[in-house]
Amino acid sequence: MFELLGGGLLGSIFGGLFRLAPEVLKLLDKANERKHELAMFTLQTDLEKLRGQFKMEEKYVDFSTQQLDTIKSAFEEQSKTAQAAGKFISGVSALVRPGITWALFGMYAAIKAATLVMAFQTKTWDEDDFALFNMVISFWFVGRSIEKYQRG
Repeated sequence: MFELLGGGLLGSIFGGLFRLAPEVLKLLDKANERKHELAMFTLQTDLEKLRGQFKMEEKYVDFSTQQLDTIKSAFEEQSKTAQAAGKFISGVSALVRPGITWALFGMYAAIKAATLVMAFQTKTWDEDDFALFNMVISFWFVGRSIEKYQRG
Protein backbone atom coordinates (compact mmCIF):
# COMPACT_ATOMS: atom_id res chain seq x y z
CA MET A 1 0.00 0.00 0.00
CA PHE A 2 2.94 2.27 0.73
CA GLU A 3 4.16 1.77 -2.78
CA LEU A 4 0.80 2.60 -4.21
CA LEU A 5 0.40 5.66 -2.01
CA GLY A 6 4.03 6.71 -2.38
CA GLY A 7 4.01 6.17 -6.11
CA GLY A 8 0.73 7.96 -6.52
CA LEU A 9 1.78 10.81 -4.30
CA LEU A 10 5.13 11.21 -5.99
CA GLY A 11 3.50 10.90 -9.37
CA SER A 12 0.99 13.60 -8.50
CA ILE A 13 3.69 15.90 -7.17
CA PHE A 14 5.96 15.42 -10.20
CA GLY A 15 3.01 15.65 -12.56
CA GLY A 16 1.91 18.93 -11.00
CA LEU A 17 5.44 20.30 -11.05
CA PHE A 18 5.93 19.35 -14.68
CA ARG A 19 2.59 20.98 -15.51
CA LEU A 20 3.52 24.18 -13.68
CA ALA A 21 7.07 24.32 -15.07
CA PRO A 22 6.08 25.68 -18.52
CA GLU A 23 3.92 28.37 -16.89
CA VAL A 24 6.78 29.41 -14.59
CA LEU A 25 9.15 29.48 -17.57
CA LYS A 26 6.66 31.64 -19.49
CA LEU A 27 6.51 34.11 -16.60
CA LEU A 28 10.31 34.26 -16.39
CA ASP A 29 10.51 34.65 -20.16
CA LYS A 30 8.00 37.53 -20.07
CA ALA A 31 10.01 39.25 -17.34
CA ASN A 32 13.18 38.88 -19.42
CA GLU A 33 11.30 40.05 -22.49
CA ARG A 34 10.14 43.18 -20.66
CA LYS A 35 13.68 43.88 -19.49
CA HIS A 36 14.90 43.42 -23.06
CA GLU A 37 12.20 45.75 -24.42
CA LEU A 38 13.08 48.36 -21.82
CA ALA A 39 16.76 48.09 -22.72
CA MET A 40 15.94 48.39 -26.43
CA PHE A 41 13.72 51.41 -25.76
CA THR A 42 16.51 53.04 -23.78
CA LEU A 43 18.96 52.40 -26.61
CA GLN A 44 16.50 53.81 -29.15
CA THR A 45 15.99 56.98 -27.12
CA ASP A 46 19.75 57.39 -26.75
CA LEU A 47 20.12 56.92 -30.51
CA GLU A 48 17.46 59.56 -31.17
CA LYS A 49 19.23 61.95 -28.79
CA LEU A 50 22.47 61.44 -30.71
CA ARG A 51 20.69 61.95 -34.02
CA GLY A 52 19.26 65.21 -32.70
CA GLN A 53 22.69 66.35 -31.55
CA PHE A 54 24.19 65.49 -34.94
CA LYS A 55 21.45 67.43 -36.71
CA MET A 56 22.12 70.43 -34.46
CA GLU A 57 25.83 70.17 -35.24
CA GLU A 58 25.04 69.98 -38.96
CA LYS A 59 22.89 73.10 -38.69
CA TYR A 60 25.65 74.87 -36.77
CA VAL A 61 28.23 73.90 -39.38
CA ASP A 62 25.91 75.07 -42.17
CA PHE A 63 25.34 78.36 -40.35
CA SER A 64 29.08 78.83 -39.76
CA THR A 65 29.83 78.07 -43.40
CA GLN A 66 27.22 80.59 -44.56
CA GLN A 67 28.57 83.16 -42.14
CA LEU A 68 32.13 82.67 -43.39
CA ASP A 69 30.93 82.90 -47.00
CA THR A 70 29.17 86.16 -46.17
CA ILE A 71 32.30 87.56 -44.52
CA LYS A 72 34.38 86.48 -47.51
CA SER A 73 32.03 88.20 -49.96
CA ALA A 74 32.04 91.34 -47.79
CA PHE A 75 35.86 91.42 -47.81
CA GLU A 76 35.91 90.88 -51.57
CA GLU A 77 33.43 93.71 -52.05
CA GLN A 78 35.45 95.97 -49.74
CA SER A 79 38.61 95.13 -51.67
CA LYS A 80 36.97 95.95 -55.01
CA THR A 81 35.63 99.22 -53.61
CA ALA A 82 39.04 100.17 -52.19
CA GLN A 83 40.76 99.43 -55.50
CA ALA A 84 38.19 101.47 -57.41
CA ALA A 85 38.44 104.41 -54.98
CA GLY A 86 42.21 104.79 -55.22
CA LYS A 87 45.08 104.53 -52.78
CA PHE A 88 44.44 107.77 -50.90
CA ILE A 89 40.77 107.07 -50.19
CA SER A 90 41.46 103.45 -49.25
CA GLY A 91 44.25 104.63 -46.92
CA VAL A 92 41.93 107.11 -45.22
CA SER A 93 39.26 104.40 -44.99
CA ALA A 94 41.75 102.01 -43.41
CA LEU A 95 42.70 104.63 -40.79
CA VAL A 96 39.16 105.36 -39.58
CA ARG A 97 38.91 102.71 -36.86
CA PRO A 98 42.49 103.06 -35.59
CA GLY A 99 42.09 106.84 -35.70
CA ILE A 100 38.96 106.73 -33.59
CA THR A 101 40.69 104.37 -31.16
CA TRP A 102 43.71 106.65 -30.79
CA ALA A 103 41.50 109.73 -30.43
CA LEU A 104 39.51 108.10 -27.62
CA PHE A 105 42.71 106.94 -25.94
CA GLY A 106 44.15 110.47 -26.23
CA MET A 107 41.04 111.99 -24.68
CA TYR A 108 41.14 109.44 -21.86
CA ALA A 109 44.83 110.18 -21.19
CA ALA A 110 44.19 113.95 -21.32
CA ILE A 111 41.35 113.65 -18.81
CA LYS A 112 43.49 111.56 -16.49
CA ALA A 113 46.37 114.05 -16.80
CA ALA A 114 44.01 116.97 -16.14
CA THR A 115 42.64 115.14 -13.11
CA LEU A 116 46.17 114.61 -11.82
CA VAL A 117 47.04 118.28 -12.37
CA MET A 118 43.88 119.31 -10.52
CA ALA A 119 44.75 116.93 -7.69
CA PHE A 120 48.19 118.57 -7.40
CA GLN A 121 46.70 122.06 -7.51
CA THR A 122 44.08 121.33 -4.86
CA LYS A 123 46.67 119.55 -2.71
CA THR A 124 44.66 116.29 -2.66
CA TRP A 125 47.62 114.60 -4.36
CA ASP A 126 50.82 115.89 -2.83
CA GLU A 127 54.47 114.90 -2.88
CA ASP A 128 53.97 112.15 -0.28
CA ASP A 129 51.28 110.47 -2.37
CA PHE A 130 53.46 110.75 -5.45
CA ALA A 131 56.43 109.28 -3.55
CA LEU A 132 54.31 106.39 -2.31
CA PHE A 133 53.04 105.75 -5.84
CA ASN A 134 56.59 105.81 -7.23
CA MET A 135 57.77 103.46 -4.49
CA VAL A 136 55.10 100.86 -5.37
CA ILE A 137 55.75 101.11 -9.11
CA SER A 138 59.52 100.92 -8.60
CA PHE A 139 59.16 97.95 -6.27
CA TRP A 140 57.26 95.91 -8.82
CA PHE A 141 59.09 96.86 -12.01
CA VAL A 142 62.64 97.21 -10.68
CA GLY A 143 62.17 94.08 -8.55
CA ARG A 144 61.27 92.08 -11.65
CA SER A 145 64.34 93.35 -13.47
CA ILE A 146 66.62 92.41 -10.56
CA GLU A 147 65.07 88.93 -10.34
CA LYS A 148 65.58 88.37 -14.07
CA TYR A 149 69.19 89.52 -13.78
CA GLN A 150 69.86 87.22 -10.84
CA ARG A 151 68.32 84.20 -12.59
CA GLY A 152 70.63 84.78 -15.32
